[in-house]
Amino acid sequence: MAKDASELEITTDSSAAVDAINSFVDQLLGVGNDAQVILKAIEADPTCAMANAQVAAFYLFTGGVALTKAKSYLNLAKSHLKRANEREKLYVAAIEAWANRDIAQAIAHHEAIAIAFPRDLASVHLAQYHYRNSGNSQGMLLIAEKVFAANRDNPYMYGMLAFGLEECHRLAQAEEYGRIAIALKRDNRWAHHAVAHVLETQGRLEEGISLMESLSDTWEYGSSAFYGHLWWHTSLYYLDIENFAKVLEIYDTRIWGRAKKDNGREQINAIALLLRLELRGVDVGSRWQELAAYLQPRIHEHTLAFLDLQYIYALVRGGKDDWAAEMLESMQTHGENVLPYGRRTWLEVGVPAARGMIAHARGDWENAIAQLEPVLPDLYSTGGSHAQRDLFEQIYLDGLIRDRQYHKTLNVLEKRNASRGNIPVIQRELANTYNQLGRSDEAHQASQLALELSQRYQKVEQTV
Repeated sequence: MAKDASELEITTDSSAAVDAINSFVDQLLGVGNDAQVILKAIEADPTCAMANAQVAAFYLFTGGVALTKAKSYLNLAKSHLKRANEREKLYVAAIEAWANRDIAQAIAHHEAIAIAFPRDLASVHLAQYHYRNSGNSQGMLLIAEKVFAANRDNPYMYGMLAFGLEECHRLAQAEEYGRIAIALKRDNRWAHHAVAHVLETQGRLEEGISLMESLSDTWEYGSSAFYGHLWWHTSLYYLDIENFAKVLEIYDTRIWGRAKKDNGREQINAIALLLRLELRGVDVGSRWQELAAYLQPRIHEHTLAFLDLQYIYALVRGGKDDWAAEMLESMQTHGENVLPYGRRTWLEVGVPAARGMIAHARGDWENAIAQLEPVLPDLYSTGGSHAQRDLFEQIYLDGLIRDRQYHKTLNVLEKRNASRGNIPVIQRELANTYNQLGRSDEAHQASQLALELSQRYQKVEQTV
């Protein structure tokens, strides 16, 4: 029986199939642009259960109409399970559960693999993916910690651990392991991503720009969606220093300009940036209309509520109100038919939040607040990372400001200021809110700090 690069047994006699599986795992962990290399494993050995399961996973990541292809390869994998070993059987079961949207069962199988076969980092990667999309940051971290001792020689392990630590707010450790990962392997894009999260969360804007742009040459070899996502992270630093021209340039040349425009993940990169730009008062021109034209396939997809909330906002801003109405109704129907453990997320969190997103997109601040406020604490369950989900609090805050609900505005702003006090827009909004509440001394201090920060960041703009 053959073994892969991690000394894990694979039921095949084809060295070419093993080579292709090794390459696929490297592409998966490194978020590379050649994941389709796994198709070569099928060419070399159509009877290899692991190869067929990995192809199914490849298509599940693609999403949309590729689901049909995923299920066909999954059926092939299952047809060859009699010869498969224990790890392969667990892996096929995990992919089947994913295809059936039974994410809890998929995670259970990946956890079993982590215990019995801790060197299988492809399985751990999928588990972390599912944990993140279920809002379970602790699960992301724990499975990485569980296999860390067995994978100290693997640079990807450090990036996987770093992101789990970051999502659990252990930022110093996350940065430490992320930087170790980059030192071991400069083109470790998942580690770039983890450190980017840390620096953005801490408001270390100049450091973020410097780090990300110094590594950006390696993103050319990453997946198209992740290329755009890493530039999206870079754009957040420029957004906070208020170099809006640079953000628009990144959008036009790096994110939407180079996107596979029918790809949902790349659409989300674009939506999440356009929305943040508009929250800062930037006129984005006809960009919403151009983007929304590609979103019809998303209406009934419902991969994650987190994604749907952004799609539905973009539909309204892009003038596709009829599509948005159809999507909202479809979300409700989907929520009524998902597995029981997912119904609350869809029906009690996702659908009300979608109504709030639609209301905000239409300028109905009062209704946006009423719909979003009760569900904000539970939006973690819809998926995405802390940095991505922060968008929803920003939308809620914008509604409060526009509806002149100053006491609630102040509560949100002071919380944000505690962690990111060096952001000019936060200081300006604090100054305005303090003024409205008759707290002139605090308003003056915040206004002065906003001015000092703006002057500081203008110097950064002049150097890029």
